[in-house]
Amino acid sequence: MKNQSYLNLKPCEFKRRFGVKIETLKAMVNALENFKSENQKDRRGRRTILTVEEQVLVALEYWREYRTYFHIGTSWGVSESTICRIVTDIESTLMKTGKFRIPGKKALLKDSDYPEFVVMDVTETAIERPQKKQKNYYSGKKNGHTLKTKLVINQETREIICTAFGQGSCHDFNLFKKSKTHFHPETNSLQDSGYQGIKNYHSNSYIPRKKPKNGKLSLLEKSYNRVLAQERIVIEHINRSLKIFKILSSRYRNRRRRYGLRCNLLSAIYNYELALGD
Repeated sequence: MKNQSYLNLKPCEFKRRFGVKIETLKAMVNALENFKSENQKDRRGRRTILTVEEQVLVALEYWREYRTYFHIGTSWGVSESTICRIVTDIESTLMKTGKFRIPGKKALLKDSDYPEFVVMDVTETAIERPQKKQKNYYSGKKNGHTLKTKLVINQETREIICTAFGQGSCHDFNLFKKSKTHFHPETNSLQDSGYQGIKNYHSNSYIPRKKPKNGKLSLLEKSYNRVLAQERIVIEHINRSLKIFKILSSRYRNRRRRYGLRCNLLSAIYNYELALGD
């Protein structure tokens, strides 16, 4: 199958088909070609019949639709083992290029240009039931086995700053403590009620007011909760943008040790498209 039929799609149709813009595809291809030309190695054995551009399309199709390697292989006229090697190679090489990386935790502690407001939240992805230590991955909230992803975003720019990952049984606040994420003293952090006690770690933290037992919230407290929810809603929109890739929204079938790499890579692609604008 040739990629020309895909490249002839309208920009909005290409975005629907692969989850990214055509400009992002070209940037990914250029990054891979430059990296491979600078790190040329004598590779023995038969090479794939797919071009670099087609290999990137294969990886995008896998993340976007999350079909099996076999089904994607039949679409492109190659074996499922070839598709597996292509996807793994594209993911690892894109990370090595350095072009598709998120800022990381250190960006939160810069003396200058630190984010004024950050929003933090946790999203969950269902996984296959583990053969061992099932209780560690069982999430009572989702009533199943999951992996958790903590996102910290810049509320003003909507950029994903850093991520952290945990097992389904890990509480959101415990995941925050284990990730050792620290904010600049002048940064204001917004999060949901699952982060009770976060003020002991960061004084400029804001969480919703909880209704007291056998009591009611005042009108001022209700208004505060409403405003906080409006400020926090941006991270729900970002979660939705990431989960257009079904590899994150469907039941995750792959090995769990590669889950973090894929989340970081898709987060970096989201940041790249955010910088491109509409």
